[in-house]
Amino acid sequence: MFRSGKRWQRIIPVALVMYTIAYIDRTNISLALPSMSADLHMGPAQAGSAAGVFFWGYLLLQIPGGYLAERWSAKRVVSILLVFWGVCATATGLVATAQEFWVMRLLLGVAEGGVFPAAIILLAHWFPPAERARANAYWMLCQPAALCLASPLSGWILGHWNWRVLLVAEGAIPFAWLAVWVATIDDRPAAARWLPPEEREYLLRELAPKPKKHAKEPDRRIGEALIGLPTAILVVLYFFLNCGSYGYLFWLPSALEAVRKVPSFSLGLLFAVPYLLAGAAMVLNSRHSDAVRERYWHVALPLLLGGVVLFGSVLSSQSAPVVSFALVCLACAIFYSCLGPLWAIPTESLPTRSPGVAAGLVNAIGNMGGYFGPLLAGVLRSYTGNFRAAFCALSASLMLAGVLAFLLKLACQQREGMAMGTASSP
Repeated sequence: MFRSGKRWQRIIPVALVMYTIAYIDRTNISLALPSMSADLHMGPAQAGSAAGVFFWGYLLLQIPGGYLAERWSAKRVVSILLVFWGVCATATGLVATAQEFWVMRLLLGVAEGGVFPAAIILLAHWFPPAERARANAYWMLCQPAALCLASPLSGWILGHWNWRVLLVAEGAIPFAWLAVWVATIDDRPAAARWLPPEEREYLLRELAPKPKKHAKEPDRRIGEALIGLPTAILVVLYFFLNCGSYGYLFWLPSALEAVRKVPSFSLGLLFAVPYLLAGAAMVLNSRHSDAVRERYWHVALPLLLGGVVLFGSVLSSQSAPVVSFALVCLACAIFYSCLGPLWAIPTESLPTRSPGVAAGLVNAIGNMGGYFGPLLAGVLRSYTGNFRAAFCALSASLMLAGVLAFLLKLACQQREGMAMGTASSP
């Protein structure tokens, strides 16, 4: 088994950096929001809406992006979108009003919408199921990596210049990475001249379509699979996960600043700590998930435990701020660790012959939690005058996602049982 083969050294790093850039351009406003809100005259609810409207635009290209990546070319889909989102991210730093900011965040969401499902399909073309949770987790290190690496840099830029320089400078990075992406990535192992012959043969063998376990189980059309119970549960699960995680992401810097005034660079360093821990937790959980070939418990337990720990940070926020910050960091590490196993599920367990479309649907609707989570947190902050109720709501959202992971396991088991019954019937 070529677990340390060339594809790990080539596909994963290039894809990781690509989506790290996307995640930076998506989330760098979390540090910029305090100064942006003042300059553009936005209240907390308005700022939360503008931060989260990205995900309304994100809906548009999810299913088309997954479909085109699967039927045409993941490499070409991402190449086109690199240019589109670079233009939008740079323009976000040039807005003059809150309304213009809202529009540019919406367009940035459209631009990035097809990238995620295209990358999921690319990884599925390069990594067999026994390696897929690790491949997904290593690629998804882009999320904590973006925040660990960019937060101190973004804080430094804000300290020396302003949020406009920050957004324009970081928004231009996709144009530089486009050349690397085009020169390095191939859609499938069969087309990769740099791949050793024995590794190519291994991949072609492991990734070849497997015979159905139940010969009489009927093929399901794409539409039937997308409205099935397992897919619906996964969509809702991912929605509540994103409510919690993006609400956490966009409002944690403001919450830290509200507790104690700190310089922008120091705020960036503090903001990086939970995501540094999250990167390590993602690798550990995904490696264990692949080792035991189990996905659902590796999703459910981190979400439940992460929600409980985040709630504990709220309870200790006034009496023990240092303990509260430690719990906030630990909560982030715990709930982020579910992402590798979670994104192995669409390509392994959903009843569809088009996993790119299924992954796009889950990511499209599920990511709407990235709109409602920050918005809810902003509204609760405006209503209560503090972040305690907001972060309690975010912790509840994570715990609900954990419960849904258990239900997803039951739904998938029920579907497999029905398929076995169909196969055994005369």
